[in-house]
Amino acid sequence: MLHEDKRNFFRMMVNAQAVLVLLDSESGREIDGVCRDLSATGMSVELDEPLEVNTELKVKVGSTNNGVPSLDAIAKVIRCSSLETQEYLVGLEFIEVN
Repeated sequence: MLHEDKRNFFRMMVNAQAVLVLLDSESGREIDGVCRDLSATGMSVELDEPLEVNTELKVKVGSTNNGVPSLDAIAKVIRCSSLETQEYLVGLEFIEVN
């Protein structure tokens, strides 16, 4: 039996440092993570702490290739699942990409 991927956009596997800035926090707290995959509409990030669904944040993923621009976007958390290693995989949906 074949597995059919029903996603509308191709997901690219990535292993890049990501910085998330909480927008609903007065302090603008930053959280470091690792971007695991990226698509036209969102991304998943591995973090050391969980984030609540619907939390809005600014996402920055730098590029090591001069031909590829860095990612700077506003996103919201759509899911958060615990991994076996006391880390969390957080699914983000882009609201605005700059």
